[in-house]
Amino acid sequence: MRETPEEVVALQDLLDRSHARATEHLRAIITAERRLTAEDVVALMTGMKVLSLATVTASGEPRISAVDGHFLHGTWTFSTSGSAAKARHLRQRPAVSVAHVDNEELALFSHGRAEELRAGDPAHEEMVAHWTAHYGQSPLEFGPDVRLYRLRAEWMVGYAWQRAELLRSRHVTA
Repeated sequence: MRETPEEVVALQDLLDRSHARATEHLRAIITAERRLTAEDVVALMTGMKVLSLATVTASGEPRISAVDGHFLHGTWTFSTSGSAAKARHLRQRPAVSVAHVDNEELALFSHGRAEELRAGDPAHEEMVAHWTAHYGQSPLEFGPDVRLYRLRAEWMVGYAWQRAELLRSRHVTA
């Protein structure tokens, strides 16, 4: 957990605003007892999580792929090769949707903009250090043109089918 108290408050505000403007259908599924709080999200999204990342082609066609995601400072970070189609999509159309779904137990859905992090940016350096500690090598060594991104989330909702049981089973105190 690398979130500051201020980042947890900002994440909770984002989660509350997102749920409030969600459709009636979504709010009927993600009820109060199934909603994840910012503290829940921060505690549950530790380590590497497989993300489904949705981008859009130049002709408006959706594309989805899987990326390694790490939740840092209240949002997702992820990477890809600069030669990947998704890197081209992100460069030209940075609007994305990101989802982490863990069976039917847990899900975190986000929409926003992907921001490429570049060398010299403190967030880039922290991300490289975090990923290096996790993988045992720098993510910049994964290939010849690795791009690092942070999601600037504009909408995010967290869901747990049986929230209290999930938190207990994963040793998260509510």
